[in-house]
Amino acid sequence: MSRPPRTVLLLALMGLAALFAGWFINDKHWLATQLVFTAPPLALAVALRLGWRKAGFWASVLALGWFSHGVMSAWSHPETRWLALIETALALLVIFSASLPGLRARFDKRR
Repeated sequence: MSRPPRTVLLLALMGLAALFAGWFINDKHWLATQLVFTAPPLALAVALRLGWRKAGFWASVLALGWFSHGVMSAWSHPETRWLALIETALALLVIFSASLPGLRARFDKRR
């Protein structure tokens, strides 16, 4: 994966982990929310930093769930709408930045 999309992906994953950690800080099921929401993007950020080649793929797969959760939360919980919209935007950024190297390779003019 080339440098700029990888950096954007890393920052987006860390942003999602920070967003979830703050969002669910006072939840009565704190440990469960941290394991389900905060741990996966954090683990993928670490894996990406360590050079695991499939980290981008798995990040984009999980980002589909984060996108769905963000849209659903924005629609059904007006009190946390801004957090949900930030989650949705970060999920889209994860999907785009993880897919960009493959899109560039696919549509490169130098065939």
